[in-house]
Amino acid sequence: MICFRTEIGRLRGGFEIRRDDRIVLLGSCFADNIGERLATDGFAAVHNPLGPLYNPASILRVLARDGRPYGEADMVCHAGTWHCLDAACRYQGADPGAVADAVNADYLPLARAVDEADVVIVTFGTSHVFEHGGAVAGNCHKLPAAEFERRMLSPAEIADAWAAVPALSGKRLIFTISPVRYTSDGLADGSLAKAILRVAVDDICRRTGADYFPACEIVCDDLRDYRFYADDLRHPSAMAVEYIYEKFAEAYFSPATCEAARAARRAWLRSQHRPIIAT
Repeated sequence: MICFRTEIGRLRGGFEIRRDDRIVLLGSCFADNIGERLATDGFAAVHNPLGPLYNPASILRVLARDGRPYGEADMVCHAGTWHCLDAACRYQGADPGAVADAVNADYLPLARAVDEADVVIVTFGTSHVFEHGGAVAGNCHKLPAAEFERRMLSPAEIADAWAAVPALSGKRLIFTISPVRYTSDGLADGSLAKAILRVAVDDICRRTGADYFPACEIVCDDLRDYRFYADDLRHPSAMAVEYIYEKFAEAYFSPATCEAARAARRAWLRSQHRPIIAT
């Protein structure tokens, strides 16, 4: 028999995700891809309310606040505009107090969601970090490059920091590595950054009993074709994300949960239908 691709095969997670589980997803934009599908399938899923966070240190920085609200002292000023570098570019403005209030409006519900979560899914995108004033920035807000120091996290640095995170104690944890190809520094550098993450995640899982879901390997080794990428040739296409999600469901859902998820998806699709001719 001639084979035309190397399929990843059937995946089995270390635990089951149930219909009534509360799920939080944090990390790169791939966390949003899976979070949106979980929500569509009727799960209580919160994903990246502060925007995508790409490196392990900036994700951990948000988790380590453990519900402590942001204040004016957490803001950075540049050219008269205040920024919260822990979060997306939309958290900026002329009044630092107003910026802190905007961040807290999304951060405090996230902190509660993490505290109440049954399952936390973390997606690492890169091991590169940008530091501003000695602190890792989650988002550089397009500030001048000269204000940042860029470096690469080591596998041990990542694993040691994530091996014992109080906010995640007692949660069922899944780590993934984003399949998005980061090419701004060249393919070799991007490959090194992903390799560091893979070594670090393996160490974290060994120490904590967390699960690893091979999203990156599914795209790079199973699909392995540019037709499964978006037009930018870096992000997985909608078809690829759907395939990854099917593999995720195969790994973590029971047959009954899969059927309930399909029913919820059908109901959601019906709710999105709009008649061509208004009555």
